[in-house]
Amino acid sequence: MDTKYDFGADHEARIAYVRPVNVADLPEEVQQQAAGIETLYAVHSAEGERLALVHDRNLAFVLARQNNWEPVTVH
Repeated sequence: MDTKYDFGADHEARIAYVRPVNVADLPEEVQQQAAGIETLYAVHSAEGERLALVHDRNLAFVLARQNNWEPVTVH
């Protein structure tokens, strides 16, 4: 969960999709690192690549914006 991801140097606004993820649906290694957390928030590219997993929705939006992505919620 602490792996850095290179979001690139592109300065155009790109769409990042933010959605809740049940920790129980993630690989065992991630579940162990999440210790007691039931839901994490995933940030995905438009192509569906998971860019990050974070503790809460607000952090997901901040992370996306800091890396020149325009976050939107996925239902």
